[in-house]
Amino acid sequence: MDIQSLILQPESKTLEFKQDLSSLKPILKTIVAFANTAGGTLIIGRNSQGDVIGVEDPLLSEEKLANTISENIFPALMPDIDISTVQGKAILIVKVAHQQGPFYLKNEGFPHGVYIRLGTTSRRASRELIAELQRFQMGLSFDQLPCANLKPENLDNDRTKRFLGTLGKNNEKKFLETLGIITPLSGSLVISNGGMILFGNDEERRRYFPNARVTCARFKGTDKSVFIDRKDLEGTILEAVPEAIKFIQINTRLSSQIRSIQREDLSEYPEVAIREVLINALAHADYSLGGCIQVAIFDDRLEIQNPGMLPFGLTLEDFKAGISRIRNHVISRVFRELKLMEEWGSGYHRSISYCKKLGYPEPEWNEIGSTIRVIFRPHPSFKIYSEANVPVNVPVNVPVSLHLNERQVWFLEKLTEGMHFRSPDLVKQWKVSEKTAKRDILLLQKHKLIEFVGSPKSGTYKLIL
Repeated sequence: MDIQSLILQPESKTLEFKQDLSSLKPILKTIVAFANTAGGTLIIGRNSQGDVIGVEDPLLSEEKLANTISENIFPALMPDIDISTVQGKAILIVKVAHQQGPFYLKNEGFPHGVYIRLGTTSRRASRELIAELQRFQMGLSFDQLPCANLKPENLDNDRTKRFLGTLGKNNEKKFLETLGIITPLSGSLVISNGGMILFGNDEERRRYFPNARVTCARFKGTDKSVFIDRKDLEGTILEAVPEAIKFIQINTRLSSQIRSIQREDLSEYPEVAIREVLINALAHADYSLGGCIQVAIFDDRLEIQNPGMLPFGLTLEDFKAGISRIRNHVISRVFRELKLMEEWGSGYHRSISYCKKLGYPEPEWNEIGSTIRVIFRPHPSFKIYSEANVPVNVPVNVPVSLHLNERQVWFLEKLTEGMHFRSPDLVKQWKVSEKTAKRDILLLQKHKLIEFVGSPKSGTYKLIL
């Protein structure tokens, strides 16, 4: 992007503006944060209102800034400083590349003087982020580190057997060590952090990694003020994938269209793309931070969020271009062995391609503080059981605007077939809670589609024709 266009952009993770050099400490913080995080450009000579005001004596200002950086930042950092002219005024353009640090302000010392970039702000790095910076410098990931007090016997035997059986492997210990699930420490083998997250027995896994789990919630409306349904998935992150997808299926809607003699179902949200994003969230979450992976369903969107900003050195633009950098080497290797994922970055393009193919809005990727959030929107032509697409056998008095899920349509179809069904039949067929089944039936009653006849103990529902 040329300077004329860049000067008009809003501030971002990789772009900041300063009016002048009168206050050098904020400038130094920004340069340190850029170097530690993903690089960036600092432009000096534009004020907070977006006006180009220029700098006085640009050659002297350039020398002053270069000397200040040299004297106040450690390790030595030498960004490119250029002078450019915009609207007839001289400005300084400081281009900072991401480099292996951590970099910090000398007068604040290490670790207090380490800053990172979160959104449009430069913030003092937490202990966990500094540790990740140091691991990044050494080429290590958090999940490769030994969980020092845990021996291979603390792995869940059934889980490891299923995993090895799926891959057709016999030499258990050697293969687990090859994957990094168990790792050497002081002459013996212990479980790695990733091994415990993936295959640890429940008691130890929850004690050491209480946030390595998925929480799912369905909210009423478009905010988080009222829960409709909630489930904490207490199994491993591998076991969470089908459970989370099941929760989404239960708490979202399904549209059916009759084409020729076939009934075609359209999910409210793109399930294949959601699965892809969920797997990537699990594989690339920062498990050294607090916070778990979240699946949140609202009336107008579905969100998947994982703790952890983008890996150091990456921007969203890099990610969308397919540039890959793995945060969790052990977890990602296991996911690839199980054919759950390929290299990071490819999942973005596959999910986009799938959504385009079926007419869904493209998912929105956002880096919010130290989290990644992906937002899915419903299919734009999503109409649930209107006059044109009501499944066969469903009564003609179903309101055109009524939103029914697949369980409710199944229930109506069974009543049409003469079945004497109640809420336990919904529970048995769809593996949902009694509360969910009763809520489904209550909506059908509310819209006067069905009524209950007979005694509370032996009665049943019938259609109102």
